[in-house]
Amino acid sequence: MIPRYAREQMVSIWSPETKFRIWFEIEAHATDALAELGVVPKEAAAKVWEKGRDAQFDVARIDEIEREVKHDVIAFLTHLAEIVGPEARFVHQGMTSSDVLDTCLNVQLMRAADLLIADTDALLAALKTRAFEYKMTPTIGRSHGIHAEPTTFGVKLATYFAEFTRARARLVTARDEIATCAISGAVGTFANIDPKVEEHVAAKMGLSVEPVSTQAIPRDRHAAYFAALGVVASSLERLAIEIRHLQRTEVLEAEEYFSPGQKGSSAMPHKRNPVLTENVTGLARMVRSYAMPAMENVALWHERDISHSSVERYIGPDATITLDFALARMTGVVQKLVVYPDRMQENLDRTRGLVHSQRVMLALTQAGVSREESYRMVQRNAMRAWNGDGNLLDLLKADPDVAKALPAAKLEAMFDLGYHLKQVDTIFRRVFGS
Repeated sequence: MIPRYAREQMVSIWSPETKFRIWFEIEAHATDALAELGVVPKEAAAKVWEKGRDAQFDVARIDEIEREVKHDVIAFLTHLAEIVGPEARFVHQGMTSSDVLDTCLNVQLMRAADLLIADTDALLAALKTRAFEYKMTPTIGRSHGIHAEPTTFGVKLATYFAEFTRARARLVTARDEIATCAISGAVGTFANIDPKVEEHVAAKMGLSVEPVSTQAIPRDRHAAYFAALGVVASSLERLAIEIRHLQRTEVLEAEEYFSPGQKGSSAMPHKRNPVLTENVTGLARMVRSYAMPAMENVALWHERDISHSSVERYIGPDATITLDFALARMTGVVQKLVVYPDRMQENLDRTRGLVHSQRVMLALTQAGVSREESYRMVQRNAMRAWNGDGNLLDLLKADPDVAKALPAAKLEAMFDLGYHLKQVDTIFRRVFGS
């Protein structure tokens, strides 16, 4: 994580202070459950909460202890004992380190998912607003980067709204799958701790119990979580690339907002570059890169090893912090996106009516011409229009083979832009509902 691409609320989830607070809550709730079962004195469980509830855990002190004992959970428990006193001996009864570490990590990932879902909601709202704003604004659709047929800028944005609706659902699924708790002791057999303790901690922490944890919570859950983040990042990149292409000088149908006083280049004062969407493209690459090590973490030795641990210390914070920033940045881009409808119309007209070629070809087939011959008749005139010999409608009118099949009035009707927009309402109902 680097501060340049980080927002405070997400960063705080991964702070040492938050982590140790979650560790305390796991341990204290487990001690409560043990007290109810008669394993530890209820007075001791109460003392743990009394001393620890408002305590400020000393990160430097915990680090100091860890340098000696070489074990992070033991270091924390030692520091907790310094705060709680003799009753701390009843903490962590029958538990193993993974019970604390894995449950805490899942709490953090769950909280991170909540923020990412809220981020996605904000982006969806921005996309919906702009989609309806430009619902019927004609623009050229492109395939392979080449002019194809007309669409509307609203429909373009609706495709992204639909995609990020799916992204939101993926994040919800990822959150649900990661939100499990394991308090099952060494190798996950509950030999030294009652499963009721796990149930109690899970309920208090907003988690479900892991059906079988083998000491470590299975990492297929984490792999699915980070894979979901990677897919969301890829959707961000698709939208970013669209905006970057639309901002190209020779296209310039839309561009990022360029604020007063902003400078685009240290060398060229005229530059207005799509720096925000280029940034999002780069951040998406990073988020995707975290999915692979998460998948490699699935295969652990026997009931547990810690080959996954160092990986997760990186990818947990980095993936969620980076995606949080990227989603927020893209929301700002969409909200402030500068759109040029006149340029869209100008680009539509650049190819001299070629965008209507399919409709003419279909009309010829309806008039009795074979599809192959219809294609040849339209294409030979389209290629002349490409080469600057005139506009397609005039060339088709002058073509005796075409004129024989389609009278001039029928041909002219084929060049109605509104024809291509007649199902926009249907698309919007499908995407946004009635």
